[in-house]
Amino acid sequence: MNTALDFSEIDGGMLAEVGGKAANLGELTRAGLPVPPGWVLTTDAYGLAATGLDLTPDDTLAERARRHLLEARVPEDVHETIVKRYAALGPDVAVAVRSSATAEDLPFASFAGQQDTYLNVVGAEAVIEAVRRCWASLWTDRAVAYREANGIDHAAVRLAVVVQVMVDARVAGVMFTANPVTGRRRETVIDASPGLGEAVVSGAVNPDRFVAYDGEILERRAGDKRVAVRPLPGGGTERVETAHDGFCLTDAEVLRLAELGRRVEDHYGAPQDTEWAVDAGGALWLTQARPITTLYPLPEPARPGLRVYLSLNVVQGVMGPLTPMGLAAFRLLGGGAAGIAGHGPADPLDGPAFMSVSGQRIWLDLTTAVRSRPGRAILPRVLTLGEARGVTLVRRLFDDPRLELARSSRRPFLRGLARFARRVHLPSRAFLALTAPERALGYTRLVGEVLDRRLRVPATATPAQRLDHAERLLAGTFPSIVSVMPIVIIGYGLFALAGRLSGLSLAEMQDVLRGLPHNPTTEMDLKLWELATRVEPEPFAELTVAELVRRYEAGELPPVAQRGVAAFLAEYGHRGVAEIDLGVPRWSEEPAHILGALANYLRMDAGSDLAPAALFAKGEAQAREAAARVVAAARAKGRWRAPVTRFALRRTRTYAGLRELPKFYLVRALSGVRHSLLAVGEHLTGLGVLDAPGDVFFLDLREARAALAGGDLRELVARRKAEYERESRRRHVPRMLLSDGTEPEALASPAAEGALTGTPASAGTVTGRARVVLDPVGAHLEPGEILVCPSTDPGWTPLFLTAGGLVMEMGGAMSHGAVVAREYGIPAVVGVPDATHRITTGQEIELDGAAGTVTPSVPDQARTTSA
Repeated sequence: MNTALDFSEIDGGMLAEVGGKAANLGELTRAGLPVPPGWVLTTDAYGLAATGLDLTPDDTLAERARRHLLEARVPEDVHETIVKRYAALGPDVAVAVRSSATAEDLPFASFAGQQDTYLNVVGAEAVIEAVRRCWASLWTDRAVAYREANGIDHAAVRLAVVVQVMVDARVAGVMFTANPVTGRRRETVIDASPGLGEAVVSGAVNPDRFVAYDGEILERRAGDKRVAVRPLPGGGTERVETAHDGFCLTDAEVLRLAELGRRVEDHYGAPQDTEWAVDAGGALWLTQARPITTLYPLPEPARPGLRVYLSLNVVQGVMGPLTPMGLAAFRLLGGGAAGIAGHGPADPLDGPAFMSVSGQRIWLDLTTAVRSRPGRAILPRVLTLGEARGVTLVRRLFDDPRLELARSSRRPFLRGLARFARRVHLPSRAFLALTAPERALGYTRLVGEVLDRRLRVPATATPAQRLDHAERLLAGTFPSIVSVMPIVIIGYGLFALAGRLSGLSLAEMQDVLRGLPHNPTTEMDLKLWELATRVEPEPFAELTVAELVRRYEAGELPPVAQRGVAAFLAEYGHRGVAEIDLGVPRWSEEPAHILGALANYLRMDAGSDLAPAALFAKGEAQAREAAARVVAAARAKGRWRAPVTRFALRRTRTYAGLRELPKFYLVRALSGVRHSLLAVGEHLTGLGVLDAPGDVFFLDLREARAALAGGDLRELVARRKAEYERESRRRHVPRMLLSDGTEPEALASPAAEGALTGTPASAGTVTGRARVVLDPVGAHLEPGEILVCPSTDPGWTPLFLTAGGLVMEMGGAMSHGAVVAREYGIPAVVGVPDATHRITTGQEIELDGAAGTVTPSVPDQARTTSA
């Protein structure tokens, strides 16, 4: 089918054939918004499929497709349609010819600039040639690469062409109906420059910038506007040097544009990225509208007013989404947590009021704490332990007049805190930790033993009974494992006391925390290292990880390795990367990561000073020396201070390593529930409800229970898997978010050019080659290389044993990565913004873990990634 349509004729039935620009312009025309006259040419997939070439996406074929399209004759009926429609516009009317692919303006990818646009095209034959070039631009290298990166099927993409009457623009530009930098919704950002908007869109000019909100202009910033794109009389455009003093838009025009943007956003129900022009007569024209795809979706507020959200995913180092069953598990866990403070939900499956889901990630509502005096005292201290970059952000929020102290917040907050303290027996367990360390440690082991007993499910349990057990276990797990925290708090509290008594800063005392005992993650990594010292290296050096997995599962590894790996997985197989999501496989199910880490360890010399066991022992020795220095500093301030400081540091050493224990137990519980739910998935697969047992994790608990009655949920699961994959490709997840869309971190002043600073996490200085790792699975780290990563969870820690240093984008001085780095004695800096973008693999860098700085040996060149 070859058809020419007016914008107003495009309806929902045509959306599969025309692209984003065309469909959007058609909707805007029907809505009565000011769109220049034009039409859309739709063709029968006049792209790669029409050439008869293979649809395999590779660069050579893409180049061949472009060449074929540029050389091929435009079909006669298409040629005739273009000539007739162009003639109907009038003699030699200047038009814009714009590509509009069906893959454009998707919720997760805008395809901005990926296909070509031709401006000020004059004459029917020139329009035909521009149409041909638009079709060919579907197969430019950048468009093919963009589709590859976003997982879009090349064969499914179709391209239409928009032919639009040119606006004689006095001034033009771009308008976002939400601030694309801070994320604030309804805050209109306008970039404007004299002439055609191409100067602004292409980045050729430093435009004027205006920011407006609620009928008021908040910001005006004049650009130099030294270049303008102007139409040429016979067609085409030119760039001319200009000298334009002052602003190119009046305040009235700015507010008119902002109002027009609001109408467009209201029409689509989502923030929009638009292009616009103002003609010589002062009329406003919309030339394009597409969704802003880089904004993070907002959590649904449970209460009115401005809300403050913290990303649990970012805090836990899991930047990707959680499966629907993983989210359901956290709702139950959160309900158990809220119940301790007396605020449990009416239905535990709904989760607590302070927990929201957005972008398939968990968000915690901190508003009550931010708006209460006790919360303002406690919240920064809590964040210091695991999310230091959040401390500065919440302190800044304390000054926001919209988050002023609530009159009635103090008493309810304190009442909930008191209930929490009573339920976890804070006073008695704190006293136990102070007076009887062996009994305190025995209690932490008892919690694990009780959990193991609760995890057992009879083999004869029905699917419904397994779901009952999963709900009970998840709802009761948090109150059980959090009872360990009073003992941990005593450890860190006494560490702070030692700092006060000695007059030393916590950074100066960091070495006291090296080589801590009783840390389950450290113990796990050292056991894997110990196994490596007993395994013969030859098979591991020769084989790929895939072959190692095959041999292990077939029982064909050498006996020591086969038994050793099996024993390790029996104890730690419940762990894995992104382990807080019970929907992802554990090491026991997919042992590739552990076998790869074991092969990596075997490259090290067991007798080297860099061997993990030697490093850990060295850390213990350094901790003893550091403790002696702290005690000496305390003695210098008063003799009585020395014995108190010595006592405090002994208890710190005993309990601080337990910080990882609650999560260790939590992941064990999630793994047990996962195992049971897989049995439910097998049952549902047998009923024909699902295609595979693992598909049960793309249901929630209510849906899994309802599915026991039968039905077919395969289409629902397929849709959710696709949504999960799309969310997995999201490039940016805020650590903190306001309910108006603002990302508080985006309001901070940018660091100086080339400066990489973060939070000191583990003292020491190291110079070495950087290794940027975004996913630990299959990653290889040469001994001494500096690991640069977004964040870590325990699935990453086997890499630490060969790392010379650690740089993380996320986390605080007490975050998981920082704790393990200190224990292994490697320098570390955490909370370094955009570290994985600003540092490149192989680059020589110097890391100072005490100062919190990372210095590239070559001046850093900032790099940006376009969505």
